[in-house]
Amino acid sequence: MTHALLVIDVQNDFCPGGALAVAGGDQIVAPINAMMGRFDAVILTQDWHPAGHSSFASSHPDKAPFEMTEMPYGPQVLWPDHCVQGTDGAGFHPDLRTDGDLIIRKGFRSAIDSYSAFFENDRATPTGLKGYLDTRGISKLTLVGLATDFCVHYSAVDAAKLGFDVTVVQSACRAIDMEGSLAAAQQAMQAAGVTLAD
Repeated sequence: MTHALLVIDVQNDFCPGGALAVAGGDQIVAPINAMMGRFDAVILTQDWHPAGHSSFASSHPDKAPFEMTEMPYGPQVLWPDHCVQGTDGAGFHPDLRTDGDLIIRKGFRSAIDSYSAFFENDRATPTGLKGYLDTRGISKLTLVGLATDFCVHYSAVDAAKLGFDVTVVQSACRAIDMEGSLAAAQQAMQAAGVTLAD
């Protein structure tokens, strides 16, 4: 069984001082770096939005950050502008090792957000990650990164649904935790067959 580490969105805008900072987001960098050598492959994901992305509250004059709106593909949280292509905020945390096997960029289609490393938020448009993993013969995934209750959660559930053996190392993740979103995400991951480890 070939085992890959999937490092989700450890980017400047999700770390303290960033546009959508996750509390303690920088604290997971050293533990993730230390884990990398134990896996057959290391894959990093990068939120990569064009300016004016439809998931930005600034694209909706009557809305504020963290309000909900309805998109053609379903409900969508409206975020502060973050991880805009080519900006420092979209870059990986400077201390994160980025010498992995693959970087998957997601959220680059202006009309649709992408939490999962596997699918856009329409739950249908693939990122290409599954094809890569299948080609490499990878069947087991360990997930770490930001944020536990959004991109890690969606990626883990999709990976499990696609038939991968999935573990989330919670000590190497941090959560936004909006109105109980962390507990809900943990329940959803466990219901999908994801192993939650520390």
